[in-house]
Amino acid sequence: MNRATSLSAALTNAFRQFPGTTWMLIWSWSILVGGYALASLTVAPGPRLTAFADIAQCLAAIFACVGLLSNWKAPEQRTRIFFALIALGCGTWLAGQVMWTYYEVVIHKDVLNQFQGDILIFLHSVPIMAAVALKPHDRREDLNVHTGRIDLLFLLVWWVYLYLFVVIPWQYVTIDTVRYGWGYNHLAAIENAVLTLGFAVLLTRAKGAWNDIYSHLFSASLLYAIGSYVTNQAITTGTYYSGSAFDLPIVASFLWFGTAGIVAHCIKPHPDVATDPHPENKWVSRVARMAILSIPLMAIWCLWLSSAAQAVRVFRIGVTQIALVVVALLLYFRQQLVDRDRMRLLEESRKAYEHLKHFQTQMVQTEKLVSLGQLAAGAAHEINNPLTGILGYSEILADDQTLGERQRALAEKVRTLAKRIRALVTNLLSFARRVPFEKIHLDVNHVLDTALHLSNLDLRAQKIDVEVISDAALPPIYGDANQVLQVFFNLISNAADALEEGGGGSLVVRTVHKDSKVAIEFSDTGPGIKSPSQVFDPFFTTKPVGKGTGLGLSICYGIVQEHNGTITCFNRPEGGATFVVTFPVAGNAAPSDEKPVAVVSSVD
Repeated sequence: MNRATSLSAALTNAFRQFPGTTWMLIWSWSILVGGYALASLTVAPGPRLTAFADIAQCLAAIFACVGLLSNWKAPEQRTRIFFALIALGCGTWLAGQVMWTYYEVVIHKDVLNQFQGDILIFLHSVPIMAAVALKPHDRREDLNVHTGRIDLLFLLVWWVYLYLFVVIPWQYVTIDTVRYGWGYNHLAAIENAVLTLGFAVLLTRAKGAWNDIYSHLFSASLLYAIGSYVTNQAITTGTYYSGSAFDLPIVASFLWFGTAGIVAHCIKPHPDVATDPHPENKWVSRVARMAILSIPLMAIWCLWLSSAAQAVRVFRIGVTQIALVVVALLLYFRQQLVDRDRMRLLEESRKAYEHLKHFQTQMVQTEKLVSLGQLAAGAAHEINNPLTGILGYSEILADDQTLGERQRALAEKVRTLAKRIRALVTNLLSFARRVPFEKIHLDVNHVLDTALHLSNLDLRAQKIDVEVISDAALPPIYGDANQVLQVFFNLISNAADALEEGGGGSLVVRTVHKDSKVAIEFSDTGPGIKSPSQVFDPFFTTKPVGKGTGLGLSICYGIVQEHNGTITCFNRPEGGATFVVTFPVAGNAAPSDEKPVAVVSSVD
C-alpha cells in the first residue's frame, strides 16, 4: 500500500468515525477554497475582489490557528507544544496579512513591493521549525525545554539577521526595489524549503497516526512554499493583484494546516517507540551552531568580496556586530542552563547511587534472612518433636489429681512454658514463610505490658529500673500478637543483658503516635552498641561465646518488615542505646472490624 492509498484510507476512516467534523471540513474547503477560486476566475479586479480576497486569506489563517489549537488538551506535553508552535507561526502570518488587509481594505492604499509586514510573513516559519524539532511522535522523554527555547532564539536571531542583512538594506539604506524583491523571494524560498524538508524527514520516520498527520503538514508546507514563491515572483514582476489565482495555493495551505490540527484532535495520536538510532544528536542545536558560525563568515564576505555600496556594507557590518552581541548573550545564558542541568544530573546520579547502595544493602539483608528462614524451619521441625512429648506429659501431670498441690502447680508452669515454646516455634515457622501470620488489631500498650511482665524476674534480679511512658490514646496496629510480643521481649532482654555489664541501670520504654505511625522506643543506660549498622545481620553478636547466637535482632528485623514497619537503633550522646520500632496504625495497614485485643500471659 503506497502513501496516497494510506492517506485515503485514513480520511475514509475519519469520515466514518467523525461525520460531523468531516462535513465541517468539507464545507470549509468548499467555501474558502472553492469560493476563492470561483471569485478569482469570475470577478474582475477591483475593490470588491480585493476585500473578498484579503478577508478570505485572514479567515483561512484563523481556521488554521483554531484547528491547530484544538489540541491544547492533548495528554502529552510535547504534542501540545508542537501544535501550539505551529499555531504561533500561522498567527504570525495572520498578523502580516491583517496589516496587508488594513492597507488595501480600510485605508484603500496600494501595498508597495517593499511592504513593512513582509518581515512577519517571513518569520512565521521559525516557530514551525521549532515545532518540527520536537518530534512529538518519538516516545523518548528527552525534551529539554529550557535549552530548546534558547536554540529557538538562536534560530530566530539568525533568520532576523539574514533578513536584515539581505533584504533591509535595499528597503531603507539604498532603495532598490529589484534587489529587495530578489533577496526577499529567494530568502523566503530557502526558508520554506527548509521547513518542508523538516516535515519530510518526520514523515519518513513516523508510523501510524503520526504518519498521517505529518502527511497533512508536509503537504500544507509544500503547497505554501510553492504558492509563496509564485506569489512573490508575481509581485516582483507586477502581475499580482489581490484576488488573483496566485493566492489560491496559500489559502489552501492554511486550510490544510487547520485540517491537520483537526484530524489530530479527532484521532489523538500517541508517541511511538523511538526510531532515532542516535537520540543524542539534536539537529536543532547543530543548525543553531552552524547559524552562529555563519554570522562572522557573512561579515568577512561583506568586507572583502561584496560589491555593494559603501552605505550598505557599513549597515551590514553594524547589523553583524549587533547580532554577534545578541548571540554571545544567548550563548552565555545557554551555558548557564547547561551547567545547571549538569549539576541537576550529578545530584540525581548521586541520589541514585545512594539508593542503589541502600537497595543493595536490603538485598544482602534479604538474602541473609532467607538463609536464616531455611535454618529456622529446620530447627523448628526438630524442636517440635520433643516439645510435643514435653507438652503432653506436662498436661498429664497437671491434670493428675493424685499429685500434691505443689507438684501440680509445677507441672502447670511446665505446661505454660511449653506452650510458649510452641508459640515461639510457630513464629520460627512463620519467619521461614511456612505458615501464615494471624494478624488482628493489637493494642501496643497491652502487648508491651505483657512483654515487661514476662521479663520482670530477670529485670528485678539484675537491679534494673523500668520506666514506662505510654500514650493512653495510642491507636491500634494490625499484626500478629505473638510476633510483636517476641520483638518487644527480645529488645527488653537485650537491654537487660547490656545493663547487666554495668551492674544495673535503667530502661525507659516510650510509646508515641506520630503521623499515622505508632513508635515504641527502648532506651537504656548501658554501654551502647559497638556496631549499630550490623546489629540486624544474622549471626552477628557482641556477646561472649555461649551467651548469644546473633539471631534475635535479625528475627526481630524480619518480623517488623513483615508488618510494614521499621526498626532502627542508635547510641545516645549521653550514653546508652535506643531502639525504635514503628508500625503503621491499623487504618493504614489493613482493614478490619475487630476490636484491639491484648496478649494475655502470666508468669509467677
